[in-house]
Amino acid sequence: MVDDLEKGLEGVLVAESGLSSVDGDAGRLIYRGYSIEDLARGASYEEVVYLLWHGELPTEDELESFTASLTEERSVDDDVLETVEQLADADERPMAALRTAVSMLSAYEPEADAEPDDLEATRRQGRRITAKIPTVLAAFERYRLGEEPVDPDPDLGLAANFLYMLTGEEPDELAAETFDQALTLHADHGLNASTFTSMVIGSTMADIYSAVTGGIGALSGPLHGGANQDVMEVLMEIDESDLDHREWIEQAIDEGRRIPGYGHRVYNVKDPRAKILEERSEELAEQGERKWYDYTTTIEEYLVEEQGLAEKGIAPNVDFYSGSVYYQLGIPIDLYTPIFAMSRTPGWIAHVVEYQEDNRLIRPRARYTGPEDQEFVPLEER
Repeated sequence: MVDDLEKGLEGVLVAESGLSSVDGDAGRLIYRGYSIEDLARGASYEEVVYLLWHGELPTEDELESFTASLTEERSVDDDVLETVEQLADADERPMAALRTAVSMLSAYEPEADAEPDDLEATRRQGRRITAKIPTVLAAFERYRLGEEPVDPDPDLGLAANFLYMLTGEEPDELAAETFDQALTLHADHGLNASTFTSMVIGSTMADIYSAVTGGIGALSGPLHGGANQDVMEVLMEIDESDLDHREWIEQAIDEGRRIPGYGHRVYNVKDPRAKILEERSEELAEQGERKWYDYTTTIEEYLVEEQGLAEKGIAPNVDFYSGSVYYQLGIPIDLYTPIFAMSRTPGWIAHVVEYQEDNRLIRPRARYTGPEDQEFVPLEER
């Protein structure tokens, strides 16, 4: 039995997976052997979900059938929507509202009585969760605004449909493609904290609703999700400042402030996903406001090149550009982390099913550091 302690399971191998691989030194991310660049620029989010769940890219017929199966599951029971409305009225945090709603969805699962080891049933349940989360999240935002939810549009893909349900207006091609690409970039990323949480729950053979709910809970923590929201709040602070954005960043560094969106537990170079979203941010800037793109590129130039963060293995991660991209798409800032959960849900499901195919209960141990041989004293003598 190994007695070496690795805090945070740093570098500890706990499973084998054929889903995604991250090379932090080379700045490379692959899903099922395909580079993230090729998938983000050449495949739809639905194709990527199919790839993660089935191990290969779909044919046109397979994609049509798969997309149709997702589309027909988008509707959410009225009781769930009523609960979502109550959560919105109570000013619940979006991630907490999403966690509650996903847990409640299990009450309306038609295959709730499926055997725990029926992985095909688990995949179908996962498909329903994946299809319904955008509907739940968009409805929550509509209720917060005092408006009624917008019904899903069966003629739109998952990304475009979410933006449509959020605003009531069909997004233009650039917005739909950008958001679709962002979902692909966040679909999976190795054994991060939320994925591992889902796997641990799945290893008990709990239902997939429990695993996804656990993943949402893990992602809600500020050390995992939420950095893109922090980035946007910094950019807005710069925008509201009397200082030029370069002067602002110089002053912030002098004051010892930490700039969100920099550094990663795995990457020692610029996150490949950040590179792709930087391109999209520039395209959106050409169509609308340019200042958000200018702020991010100026900050990157100052920190990476002039402050020498590159030599320290610190570079922009995906959150640094996803925040401004989402803002340019008109998405409320506090929905950024729930959108992260929405995009990552198929990855959680894929990892759970993959692990359950050769399941072993995940049960690590802790080194005991407490007292030994304590003498028990009866209650009346204490």
